[in-house]
Amino acid sequence: MAYTAIDDAGSYFNTKLYTGTGASNAQTGVGFQPDFTWIKNIDAADFHVLTDAVRGVTDYLVSNDTDAETTNAESLKTFDSDGFTVGTMNEVNTNTEAFVAWNWKANGAGSANTDGSISTAATSANTTSGFSISTYTGTGSAATIGHGLGAIPSVVLVKKRSDAIDWIMYHISLGNGYDARFNTNEVPSSSSATWNATTPTSSVFSVGDFVGTNVDTETFVAYCFADVQGFSKFGGYTGNGDVDGPFIYTGFRPAMVIAKRTDSSGYWRIRDNKRSPYNVIDVVLRPDTAEAEVTEDDHDFLSNGFKVRTTGPENNADGGTYLYMAFAESPFVNSNGVPTNAR
Repeated sequence: MAYTAIDDAGSYFNTKLYTGTGASNAQTGVGFQPDFTWIKNIDAADFHVLTDAVRGVTDYLVSNDTDAETTNAESLKTFDSDGFTVGTMNEVNTNTEAFVAWNWKANGAGSANTDGSISTAATSANTTSGFSISTYTGTGSAATIGHGLGAIPSVVLVKKRSDAIDWIMYHISLGNGYDARFNTNEVPSSSSATWNATTPTSSVFSVGDFVGTNVDTETFVAYCFADVQGFSKFGGYTGNGDVDGPFIYTGFRPAMVIAKRTDSSGYWRIRDNKRSPYNVIDVVLRPDTAEAEVTEDDHDFLSNGFKVRTTGPENNADGGTYLYMAFAESPFVNSNGVPTNAR
């Protein structure tokens, strides 16, 4: 039985490690031309830098703060055929310091999507990998917005570009009555206004009149992710408070996992297979803080999912609930139904 249409996950998502030079610095080896690149200095307490091809290079957002979109000609300067080029901005290229860049492929700069009651300025959608980027202008009234995926998104991450306000996330494990704030460690908020108490469809996601997702004349960006068998999985798990923690089945060996506790406050955590190429997956970055990389010996990446190995409350409190986002290194079973190599 064939389980995936994506045998090479690295054609759609890849993590790149590099060392800063303090001068224009071209990075290759990503495997594709990125449309969304998220950069963090591993060594220093610098802010996260998020750039995409729809908003345009040199325009970035910061995941660990509420800041509006900022333009800096020396941030990410170009998306290249096999990577990207960064300028001299310290947060992306301090001389001799180590950086990580997480890269996703969408579909270039995109074009207007008219599926919703608000037409997007541009939507760049990759229906194969279940990822899209959309920019839109709010109306202040309940509305729908086209995402271009042709599948129901499990995650919608929205940031107001024109003003300082929290990052707002719809996550399938929380449902349409809640939003998680990507830049804080707070418990997800209960609100019917954020997503208009409406679950996304295969063509649109909904917004109410909430300031973080829909204000008249203000501009926004939305990153949408749908589950794709063998490539991406979004869900939740319940902790057991034991060092032999829960196993979360994804159907692939993860390349990246983002997770957060949802029934209590707790930092977001990013783990990936490049900074930790072997188990235990022991280094963590936190998208809601600027802090440098920290060590936490608490997860394994397995051939078909990930395993929690800690009693720490932010990862595995007894009865605690957690959301996660996972992207693949390789599927558990390839498109010919053959098991892939597990490590």
